[in-house]
Amino acid sequence: MRRFVSGLLRTTSQKRSSLSQHPSLRFFSSFSTSPLSNSDSPSSSSSSSSSSSAAMPSPVTLKTINPKVLECEYAVRGEIVTLAQQLQQELQEKPGSLPFDEILYCNIGNPQSLGQQPITFFREVLALCDHPALLDKSETQGLFREFYVKSVHSKMEKMVDVGVCIPWIADAIERAWQILDQIPGRATGAYSHSQGIKGLRDTIAAGIEARDGFPSNPNDIFLTDGASPAVHMMMQLLTRSEKDGILCPIPQYPLYSASIVLHGGTLVPYYLDEATGWGLEVSELQKQLEDAKSKGITVRALVVINPGNPTGQVLSKDNQQAIVEFCKNEGLVLLADEVYQENVYVPDKEFHSFKKISRSMGYGEEDISVVSFQSVSKGYYGECGKRGGYMEVTGFGADVREQIYKVASVNLCSNISGQILASLVMSPPKVGDESYESYSMEKDGILLSLARRAKALEDALNSLEGVTCNKAEGAMYLFPRIHLPEKAIKAAEAAKTAPDAFYARRLLNATGIVVVPGSGFGQVPGTWHFRCTILPQEDKIPAIVSRLTDFHKGFMDEFRG
Repeated sequence: MRRFVSGLLRTTSQKRSSLSQHPSLRFFSSFSTSPLSNSDSPSSSSSSSSSSSAAMPSPVTLKTINPKVLECEYAVRGEIVTLAQQLQQELQEKPGSLPFDEILYCNIGNPQSLGQQPITFFREVLALCDHPALLDKSETQGLFREFYVKSVHSKMEKMVDVGVCIPWIADAIERAWQILDQIPGRATGAYSHSQGIKGLRDTIAAGIEARDGFPSNPNDIFLTDGASPAVHMMMQLLTRSEKDGILCPIPQYPLYSASIVLHGGTLVPYYLDEATGWGLEVSELQKQLEDAKSKGITVRALVVINPGNPTGQVLSKDNQQAIVEFCKNEGLVLLADEVYQENVYVPDKEFHSFKKISRSMGYGEEDISVVSFQSVSKGYYGECGKRGGYMEVTGFGADVREQIYKVASVNLCSNISGQILASLVMSPPKVGDESYESYSMEKDGILLSLARRAKALEDALNSLEGVTCNKAEGAMYLFPRIHLPEKAIKAAEAAKTAPDAFYARRLLNATGIVVVPGSGFGQVPGTWHFRCTILPQEDKIPAIVSRLTDFHKGFMDEFRG
């Protein structure tokens, strides 16, 4: 970019004319051919600016920006959230002006914003890596800190607070040294390899192998700023035109619909079956695949979110095997969103990665292409703001891998703190490590609390008139169906909004509770839902249930007919 700018400054008007004919520099043709120095004259600048400001329209309007940007939507941070932020500002400026005293953000999987504490070991290692000078201080070994963790009393089956006073324990220091030794110059503020620091990729690959029981190659790992950039990279790779389609679940996480639109592809929907707990039927996949083919769409990949977002289901092993077989037979890339792999709340279900399933079926790299996405934002860690994640890319030829690397290199590298956290997530303290007991207590306390919160909200929703809610087997959300009175639907139509968005807006204005309308995720036509996180802290759940119950009763009374 520096060479480009300096070259431009040296360019003569004749040279600019020839450059404008170059296909990659056509935007030069609109430049004035008058010397740049003329526009630097104070007198010419002031006179021209006053006349042009009145005469020239803005060069950027909704009509002139990329239409794909206008077309894409991301409901998780959409209209309802914008209104919530305005109401929050009003509460700050005029306390007591609204019928509630706080905004309860149940719209997004952002655990620490709602009070979840970070995992101590992860933050200790990260702090030491970010400020290595601490490692050279003799006082570091003697530092103490107090923190509180929650655990479940094995007999009383209730939460108790356990005060624990521990030193900055030796294994955190040792892990920090190990990580820093893998970073050139021990510089966490420097760029890394575009795939991520090799030593950290080694650690992640070892963690994947320990989880799955099958080998993982560090060269298959691409570290990214959360899972979202990895999804964008794959959509960019697979989408050549609107004739390329991606099979995507409905309901789905809006990242997928947005990225498909932005990269010029076509979303091919397949519907999850709400009546069977948001089941994924291969017959539905086949039906939608054939329908897309009949319309001239070449389906390139299948997106599967497991555990589900926004639906919270956990796929069975048999179901996963059928999905793998379908992708193999149809030549589809399997894009496996597995960012909620630690969030499973029911005893009869467990997480299996799609790579593990495919290898256990005897399929190797030459049989099926599988891309797995993981993030430090979810699970029990909830480090959303640190922006760490990765994708494991398998089943692609070396020539295609080069192109993936090229796309990754355009962004230089992901942030180093996120890379470190991704390695810690996939290689946490183990039995026998000094930090294991406190780490395990924090992890279990968070996950058990999430399970209780999910059950409390599920029961509350199912007690409401006209509301049905499937069990949250995993992830961080509930996606209840709301059977709205006809009068409410007509009121929504009059307000020119979707009925579930109408409900969500009324809920927010009355209670301060922020949920996302189901229309933002996709749903069977004629049905209405909303997504609600299970993330507010346990002491907030009763207030949420009470506010929601009172609102819903009043809403149904108002519109019952």
